[in-house]
Amino acid sequence: MSTATVMENTDTAESERPRVEHAPIPFRTVVGVELRKAFDTRSGFWLMVAMAATGVIATGAVLAFANDSDLTYDNFGAAIGVPMTILLPVVAILAVTGEWSQRAGLTTFTLVPHRGRVIRAKLAVTVMIGLASMVLAFGIGAIGNVVGSGLRGVDTVWDLSFTSILYIVGADLIGMMIGFMLGVLMRNSPGAIVTYFSYWFVIPTISGLLAANQDWFEKAQPWVDFNYNQGQMYDGGFDATSWAQLAVTGTVWLLLPLAFGLWRVVRAEVK
Repeated sequence: MSTATVMENTDTAESERPRVEHAPIPFRTVVGVELRKAFDTRSGFWLMVAMAATGVIATGAVLAFANDSDLTYDNFGAAIGVPMTILLPVVAILAVTGEWSQRAGLTTFTLVPHRGRVIRAKLAVTVMIGLASMVLAFGIGAIGNVVGSGLRGVDTVWDLSFTSILYIVGADLIGMMIGFMLGVLMRNSPGAIVTYFSYWFVIPTISGLLAANQDWFEKAQPWVDFNYNQGQMYDGGFDATSWAQLAVTGTVWLLLPLAFGLWRVVRAEVK
């Protein structure tokens, strides 16, 4: 029997052999891995430690320096929520950019070839961390409110309604989605973080100056400034116009860039 015949018979046998298809990795497993990765890196770990520490420091500052009339749940929650509002989007950025900045993409996308599942898992982890952090913030604020009023001998004031809490949670989740969008769009940790802080500090300053000095921009600001509408959510009380302004600016500054970033992610070469 010739070598060609042997090779032909071997190829035929291999083609007739039933192909074994393995079940995809469950989505909950992918989410669990992404959640662990958010804390495994030094940057992610110390960022979480920093948020917990700032929450405790903020509570202590209110207890130490606030007047008796200022010992309210709203003030405790605001003191704790401000640093978390600033830092949580950075967590979202690092959760996305780790695949590229730490060169873990080849491993991740080899084990889970469908990149969309990995991105959805990262989004789920972003929301989970955000909700857990906000529950922790409100819990620390409640403890500080009870302890502070007890130490000062004043009545405990619970001046945050459930609706107000929902507005605050919604505004913080929007902030995390902005961080997630920047991570997907840029896939570079330093660049995304710098862009985020520009969005949080620089753009509102410029927008506020324009609104204060230009009447036309003061009227247009709610329709073009997403950061402005996000900030308004902390005050609550949105009407139909406010929701429409949030939807318009959110589509332009969040949803469209996120869609473009996702389109790039599924087509980008992983090195």
